Amino acid sequence: MHSLNNPLAILLVALGISTHAARASGADAPPSGWDAVPAILQRIVPPEFPDRDFRVDPPGGSADGKADFRAAISKAIDACSEEGGGRVVLGPGKWLSRGPVRIKSNVNLHLERGATLLFSAAPDDYLPAVFTRFEGTELMNFSPLVYAFEQENVAVTGEGTIDGQADDEHWWGWEPNWAKDIARLGLMVERGVPPGDRVFGAGHHLRPSFIQFYRCKNVLVEGVKVVRSPMWEIHPVLCENVTVRGVRIETHGPNNDGCNPECCRYVLIEDCYFDTGDDCIAIKSGRNADGRRVAVPSQDIIVRNCVMKDGHGGVVLGSEMSGGIRNVFVENCKMDSPHLERAIRLKSNSMRGGFLENLYVRDVQVGQVSDAVLRIDLRYWHPESGDFVPTVRNIVLERVVSQKSLRPMYLVGLPDSAIGQVHLRDCEFRNASQPSVIENVEELRLTRVTQPRE
Repeated sequence: MHSLNNPLAILLVALGISTHAARASGADAPPSGWDAVPAILQRIVPPEFPDRDFRVDPPGGSADGKADFRAAISKAIDACSEEGGGRVVLGPGKWLSRGPVRIKSNVNLHLERGATLLFSAAPDDYLPAVFTRFEGTELMNFSPLVYAFEQENVAVTGEGTIDGQADDEHWWGWEPNWAKDIARLGLMVERGVPPGDRVFGAGHHLRPSFIQFYRCKNVLVEGVKVVRSPMWEIHPVLCENVTVRGVRIETHGPNNDGCNPECCRYVLIEDCYFDTGDDCIAIKSGRNADGRRVAVPSQDIIVRNCVMKDGHGGVVLGSEMSGGIRNVFVENCKMDSPHLERAIRLKSNSMRGGFLENLYVRDVQVGQVSDAVLRIDLRYWHPESGDFVPTVRNIVLERVVSQKSLRPMYLVGLPDSAIGQVHLRDCEFRNASQPSVIENVEELRLTRVTQPRE
């Protein structure tokens, strides 16, 4: 265990010398990966849609949240897609959908200011089961509330609100009862049951994601507000070219992660606001044997200019990351809440395998977090030894400043898989009440890193 409260360690940090005794004393950090960002951004281009609107008009001139508009919305989506694309527009009012809204190619579901798309909270409305994922594992389950499968040029945009109407009686109250279903699903994976034969849904307690694009290309979610989600809010899976921009997420249910790109490439998350019941942003790539079977990493992901309030973590890699995660860039974000537990978090265990590599973070302002500013934990959830040790390497933080935390860092690797190459430059961890915890870290370099107290 290593402590940044040690006077010698503080002196070495102030002089810009690594606190790792055996390696890299006085050595420069490796070249930054930020030069790769312009090329990644060139590959992230939001879809464009024909200048053609398909308005959903309520009878009587207004939507009151009581009449079911699912059929009308679906009809407009079908017409829009068949005619070559455009916008399906919901005007001001409360638009109830008793069941999922399924987006098709070349369709932009657009909510004007004052529009609220309400979803019923009756699980049977989200049957029949569809091909989806639950916590990184493929299965047949309740449909996500907004769902697109194998489509191109799809979007949800506007200044309106999407409301899942989840609460402790509807969806959220399932959490204490779902352990049996999670175990059953895991056993199916171990036995090699094909994903299409892993049928859940009716009679089970695995909640659906809110907005899920599955095996889609050219995806945009922009401007909307998301509240009262059953599960993860924005969940692109096996997608390429994804933009999530200007979204406001306010939902505090269990597992209410804000945005979880999974097995995706070329993703931009910018100018968003997260106030969540779980991780604000969590990048994933599949769980255990199922993640290794699919074997598609999440990579080339940029997060910038976002605000994180409540949540388990600001930007998180894992824990479902068996397919690997690489090339993640985080900059110009603000994270601040007594109920935000960590700013940057990497979590895995020896059941997962996979890799977490090339995470670059710069110019992040942290007001306060209740745990560590940087937490890397390879004993997350399953501390016992497994057969698939994860690899973590090349984590670089620059100009990260925190005002208050429990610890600056919590870095815990495994004896047979030490954390590799963690480099911090020009960082300040103010008013940390406890020292950092450093265990099984192969290389930790601290250059001009301080821990002042006020």
